[in-house]
Amino acid sequence: MWYIAAMKKLLLCVVMGLAFCMPAAVHAQTVREQQILALQAQIKQLQLLLTDMVLQQDTSAGSYIAVDLTTGAIISAKNSTGQFPIASITKLMNAVVATENNDLVNAIALTSDMLKPQGYSPSLFLGAVVAGRDLLRASLVQSTNDAAEALAHTAGPEIFIGKMNQKAKDLGMVDTHFEDAHGLSLQNRSTAGDLAKLMAYIYQNHPEILATTKDTDFWLPDPTGRLLKFKNLNVFYQSPGFIGGKTGYLTEARQSIASVFNVGGKPVAIIVLYSKYRQADMANILEFVTKAR
Repeated sequence: MWYIAAMKKLLLCVVMGLAFCMPAAVHAQTVREQQILALQAQIKQLQLLLTDMVLQQDTSAGSYIAVDLTTGAIISAKNSTGQFPIASITKLMNAVVATENNDLVNAIALTSDMLKPQGYSPSLFLGAVVAGRDLLRASLVQSTNDAAEALAHTAGPEIFIGKMNQKAKDLGMVDTHFEDAHGLSLQNRSTAGDLAKLMAYIYQNHPEILATTKDTDFWLPDPTGRLLKFKNLNVFYQSPGFIGGKTGYLTEARQSIASVFNVGGKPVAIIVLYSKYRQADMANILEFVTKAR
Protein backbone atom coordinates (compact mmCIF):
# COMPACT_ATOMS: atom_id res chain seq x y z
CA MET A 1 0.00 0.00 0.00
CA TRP A 2 1.14 3.54 -0.78
CA TYR A 3 0.72 4.78 2.79
CA ILE A 4 2.95 1.98 4.12
CA ALA A 5 5.71 3.12 1.82
CA ALA A 6 5.09 6.72 2.89
CA MET A 7 5.30 5.74 6.59
CA LYS A 8 8.52 3.85 5.98
CA LYS A 9 9.94 6.87 4.20
CA LEU A 10 8.85 9.16 7.06
CA LEU A 11 10.34 6.80 9.65
CA LEU A 12 13.59 6.69 7.71
CA CYS A 13 13.62 10.49 7.65
CA VAL A 14 13.17 10.67 11.42
CA VAL A 15 15.81 8.06 12.10
CA MET A 16 18.39 9.38 9.67
CA GLY A 17 17.49 13.05 10.17
CA LEU A 18 17.70 13.71 6.47
CA ALA A 19 16.39 17.13 5.65
CA PHE A 20 15.72 16.33 2.00
CA CYS A 21 13.13 13.72 2.93
CA MET A 22 10.53 16.41 3.72
CA PRO A 23 9.36 19.47 1.85
CA ALA A 24 11.51 22.43 2.84
CA ALA A 25 8.67 24.51 4.32
CA VAL A 26 7.37 21.65 6.48
CA HIS A 27 10.87 20.75 7.55
CA ALA A 28 11.70 24.34 8.51
CA GLN A 29 8.53 24.64 10.55
CA THR A 30 9.24 21.35 12.31
CA VAL A 31 12.79 22.39 13.10
CA ARG A 32 11.60 25.71 14.50
CA GLU A 33 9.04 23.93 16.68
CA GLN A 34 11.69 21.53 17.93
CA GLN A 35 14.06 24.38 18.64
CA ILE A 36 11.37 26.23 20.57
CA LEU A 37 10.53 23.13 22.60
CA ALA A 38 14.21 22.54 23.31
CA LEU A 39 14.69 26.14 24.37
CA GLN A 40 11.62 25.99 26.59
CA ALA A 41 12.97 22.86 28.26
CA GLN A 42 16.37 24.49 28.76
CA ILE A 43 14.76 27.63 30.19
CA LYS A 44 12.69 25.56 32.62
CA GLN A 45 15.79 23.62 33.67
CA LEU A 46 17.75 26.84 34.20
CA GLN A 47 14.87 28.32 36.21
CA LEU A 48 14.79 25.22 38.41
CA LEU A 49 18.56 25.37 38.85
CA LEU A 50 18.36 29.00 39.89
CA THR A 51 15.47 28.28 42.26
CA ASP A 52 17.40 25.35 43.73
CA MET A 53 20.42 27.58 44.38
CA VAL A 54 18.20 30.14 46.11
CA LEU A 55 16.54 27.34 48.11
CA GLN A 56 19.90 26.09 49.36
CA GLN A 57 20.90 29.58 50.47
CA ASP A 58 17.57 30.38 52.13
CA THR A 59 17.15 27.05 53.93
CA SER A 60 18.19 27.16 57.58
CA ALA A 61 18.92 23.41 57.68
CA GLY A 62 22.51 22.25 57.76
CA SER A 63 21.53 19.45 55.41
CA TYR A 64 18.57 18.23 53.41
CA ILE A 65 17.65 15.99 50.52
CA ALA A 66 14.55 15.31 48.42
CA VAL A 67 14.50 11.99 46.56
CA ASP A 68 11.94 10.60 44.13
CA LEU A 69 11.35 7.11 45.55
CA THR A 70 9.96 5.87 42.24
CA THR A 71 13.12 6.58 40.26
CA GLY A 72 15.71 7.17 42.97
CA ALA A 73 16.49 10.56 41.41
CA ILE A 74 17.68 13.35 43.69
CA ILE A 75 15.40 16.33 43.17
CA SER A 76 17.25 18.75 45.44
CA ALA A 77 19.97 18.48 48.05
CA LYS A 78 22.20 20.51 50.33
CA ASN A 79 25.19 18.96 52.08
CA SER A 80 23.42 15.59 51.91
CA THR A 81 26.56 13.68 52.96
CA GLY A 82 27.14 15.83 56.05
CA GLN A 83 26.80 13.85 59.28
CA PHE A 84 24.58 15.21 62.05
CA PRO A 85 22.93 13.92 65.25
CA ILE A 86 19.45 12.70 64.33
CA ALA A 87 17.67 12.68 67.70
CA SER A 88 14.28 10.90 67.60
CA ILE A 89 14.52 10.00 63.93
CA THR A 90 16.37 7.08 65.53
CA LYS A 91 12.95 5.64 66.45
CA LEU A 92 12.27 4.79 62.80
CA MET A 93 15.15 2.31 62.75
CA ASN A 94 14.02 1.08 66.16
CA ALA A 95 10.59 0.41 64.62
CA VAL A 96 12.10 -1.49 61.68
CA VAL A 97 14.19 -3.75 63.91
CA ALA A 98 11.36 -4.35 66.37
CA THR A 99 8.95 -5.19 63.53
CA GLU A 100 11.32 -7.51 61.71
CA ASN A 101 12.39 -9.36 64.85
CA ASN A 102 8.82 -10.09 66.02
CA ASP A 103 9.32 -7.97 69.13
CA LEU A 104 5.76 -6.64 68.79
CA VAL A 105 3.96 -9.92 69.32
CA ASN A 106 4.20 -10.25 73.10
CA ALA A 107 3.27 -7.96 75.98
CA ILE A 108 6.15 -6.44 77.91
CA ALA A 109 6.27 -5.80 81.66
CA LEU A 110 7.95 -2.44 82.17
CA THR A 111 10.99 -2.37 84.47
CA SER A 112 12.91 0.49 86.05
CA ASP A 113 15.71 0.09 83.48
CA MET A 114 13.22 0.53 80.64
CA LEU A 115 11.86 3.71 82.22
CA LYS A 116 15.22 5.43 82.75
CA PRO A 117 15.38 7.56 79.57
CA GLN A 118 13.88 11.04 79.59
CA GLY A 119 10.60 11.24 77.75
CA TYR A 120 8.16 10.04 80.38
CA SER A 121 4.51 9.16 79.79
CA PRO A 122 2.14 8.58 82.74
CA SER A 123 0.69 5.59 80.88
CA LEU A 124 4.06 3.84 80.91
CA PHE A 125 4.82 3.09 84.55
CA LEU A 126 6.71 0.52 86.59
CA GLY A 127 5.02 -2.87 86.40
CA ALA A 128 2.66 -1.93 83.59
CA VAL A 129 2.20 -4.69 81.02
CA VAL A 130 2.03 -3.17 77.55
CA ALA A 131 1.68 -4.84 74.17
CA GLY A 132 4.73 -4.49 71.96
CA ARG A 133 2.65 -2.85 69.22
CA ASP A 134 1.41 -0.26 71.69
CA LEU A 135 4.98 0.52 72.74
CA LEU A 136 5.82 1.03 69.07
CA ARG A 137 2.88 3.42 68.69
CA ALA A 138 3.92 5.36 71.81
CA SER A 139 7.44 5.63 70.42
CA LEU A 140 6.38 6.86 66.98
CA VAL A 141 3.35 8.99 67.88
CA GLN A 142 4.46 10.85 71.00
CA SER A 143 8.16 10.07 70.62
CA THR A 144 8.19 8.44 74.06
CA ASN A 145 11.77 7.45 74.83
CA ASP A 146 10.97 4.84 77.46
CA ALA A 147 8.70 3.05 74.98
CA ALA A 148 11.58 2.82 72.51
CA GLU A 149 13.89 1.65 75.31
CA ALA A 150 11.40 -1.03 76.34
CA LEU A 151 11.35 -2.40 72.80
CA ALA A 152 15.15 -2.60 72.88
CA HIS A 153 15.00 -4.65 76.09
CA THR A 154 13.08 -7.43 74.33
CA ALA A 155 16.37 -8.62 72.89
CA GLY A 156 18.66 -6.81 75.32
CA PRO A 157 19.73 -3.22 74.58
CA GLU A 158 23.20 -4.07 73.25
CA ILE A 159 21.90 -6.78 70.95
CA PHE A 160 19.02 -4.62 69.75
CA ILE A 161 21.24 -1.61 69.02
CA GLY A 162 23.64 -3.97 67.26
CA LYS A 163 20.77 -5.04 65.02
CA MET A 164 19.97 -1.39 64.31
CA ASN A 165 23.55 -0.78 63.20
CA GLN A 166 23.60 -3.98 61.16
CA LYS A 167 20.40 -2.97 59.41
CA ALA A 168 21.96 0.38 58.56
CA LYS A 169 24.90 -1.47 56.96
CA ASP A 170 22.54 -3.76 55.06
CA LEU A 171 20.78 -0.72 53.61
CA GLY A 172 24.05 0.91 52.56
CA MET A 173 23.82 3.61 55.23
CA VAL A 174 27.60 3.84 55.52
CA ASP A 175 27.68 7.12 57.47
CA THR A 176 25.12 6.09 60.11
CA HIS A 177 25.70 4.97 63.69
CA PHE A 178 23.34 4.25 66.57
CA GLU A 179 24.46 4.46 70.18
CA ASP A 180 21.03 4.09 71.78
CA ALA A 181 17.54 2.97 70.78
CA HIS A 182 15.70 6.29 71.15
CA GLY A 183 17.93 9.16 70.02
CA LEU A 184 18.98 10.98 73.18
CA SER A 185 22.64 10.26 72.47
CA LEU A 186 24.43 12.76 70.23
CA GLN A 187 26.37 9.76 68.90
CA ASN A 188 23.27 8.68 67.00
CA ARG A 189 24.41 10.22 63.75
CA SER A 190 23.50 9.97 60.10
CA THR A 191 23.28 11.91 56.85
CA ALA A 192 20.32 13.10 54.83
CA GLY A 193 21.39 10.76 52.04
CA ASP A 194 21.53 7.75 54.36
CA LEU A 195 18.16 8.52 55.91
CA ALA A 196 16.61 8.74 52.44
CA LYS A 197 17.66 5.10 52.00
CA LEU A 198 15.94 4.22 55.27
CA MET A 199 12.75 6.02 54.23
CA ALA A 200 12.77 4.25 50.86
CA TYR A 201 13.10 0.90 52.65
CA ILE A 202 10.30 1.65 55.09
CA TYR A 203 8.02 2.94 52.32
CA GLN A 204 8.54 -0.21 50.27
CA ASN A 205 8.59 -2.82 53.05
CA HIS A 206 6.85 -1.39 56.11
CA PRO A 207 4.16 1.12 55.09
CA GLU A 208 2.43 0.34 58.40
CA ILE A 209 5.25 2.15 60.22
CA LEU A 210 4.57 5.30 58.20
CA ALA A 211 0.84 4.94 58.82
CA THR A 212 1.48 4.72 62.57
CA THR A 213 3.31 8.05 62.55
CA LYS A 214 0.04 9.72 61.50
CA ASP A 215 -2.02 8.09 64.27
CA THR A 216 -4.05 10.59 66.29
CA ASP A 217 -6.27 8.18 68.18
CA PHE A 218 -3.97 6.24 70.51
CA TRP A 219 -4.82 5.81 74.21
CA LEU A 220 -3.37 3.83 77.13
CA PRO A 221 -4.45 3.66 80.79
CA ASP A 222 -2.52 5.38 83.59
CA PRO A 223 -1.98 3.67 87.00
CA THR A 224 -5.55 4.52 88.04
CA GLY A 225 -7.03 2.98 84.90
CA ARG A 226 -7.91 6.33 83.35
CA LEU A 227 -7.29 6.36 79.61
CA LEU A 228 -4.83 9.01 78.44
CA LYS A 229 -4.39 10.11 74.86
CA PHE A 230 -0.93 10.18 73.29
CA LYS A 231 -0.37 13.46 71.49
CA ASN A 232 1.04 13.15 68.00
CA LEU A 233 4.26 15.18 67.93
CA ASN A 234 4.75 14.82 64.20
CA VAL A 235 3.86 18.39 63.32
CA PHE A 236 3.34 17.47 59.67
CA TYR A 237 0.78 14.68 60.12
CA GLN A 238 -2.03 16.96 58.94
CA SER A 239 -0.08 18.29 55.97
CA PRO A 240 -1.50 17.49 52.51
CA GLY A 241 0.31 14.56 50.95
CA PHE A 242 2.09 13.51 54.15
CA ILE A 243 2.51 9.73 53.94
CA GLY A 244 4.47 9.45 57.16
CA GLY A 245 7.70 10.25 58.95
CA LYS A 246 9.36 11.16 62.22
CA THR A 247 10.54 14.44 63.66
CA GLY A 248 13.44 14.87 66.06
CA TYR A 249 14.78 17.54 68.37
CA LEU A 250 17.69 18.02 70.71
CA THR A 251 19.24 21.37 71.55
CA GLU A 252 22.54 20.26 70.03
CA ALA A 253 20.89 18.55 67.05
CA ARG A 254 18.35 21.31 66.39
CA GLN A 255 15.18 20.32 64.52
CA SER A 256 15.01 17.45 62.08
CA ILE A 257 12.58 15.28 60.14
CA ALA A 258 12.68 12.18 57.94
CA SER A 259 9.50 11.93 55.90
CA VAL A 260 7.72 10.72 52.78
CA PHE A 261 5.26 12.94 50.92
CA ASN A 262 2.99 12.30 47.97
CA VAL A 263 3.94 14.97 45.45
CA GLY A 264 2.10 14.93 42.15
CA GLY A 265 1.15 11.28 42.67
CA LYS A 266 4.70 10.15 43.38
CA PRO A 267 6.36 9.33 46.71
CA VAL A 268 9.18 11.71 47.62
CA ALA A 269 11.45 11.25 50.63
CA ILE A 270 12.38 14.57 52.25
CA ILE A 271 15.01 14.63 54.98
CA VAL A 272 15.89 17.80 56.90
CA LEU A 273 18.69 17.87 59.49
CA TYR A 274 20.09 20.50 61.86
CA SER A 275 17.39 23.04 61.05
CA LYS A 276 16.55 26.24 62.90
CA TYR A 277 13.11 26.50 61.28
CA ARG A 278 12.02 23.00 60.27
CA GLN A 279 8.50 23.88 59.15
CA ALA A 280 9.63 26.79 56.99
CA ASP A 281 12.38 24.68 55.46
CA MET A 282 9.95 21.87 54.68
CA ALA A 283 7.46 24.28 53.12
CA ASN A 284 10.17 25.73 50.85
CA ILE A 285 11.48 22.29 49.85
CA LEU A 286 7.98 20.99 49.13
CA GLU A 287 7.25 24.05 46.98
CA PHE A 288 10.39 23.45 44.95
CA VAL A 289 9.71 19.70 44.58
CA THR A 290 6.17 20.46 43.38
CA LYS A 291 7.51 22.84 40.73
CA ALA A 292 10.13 20.31 39.65
CA ARG A 293 7.58 17.51 39.09
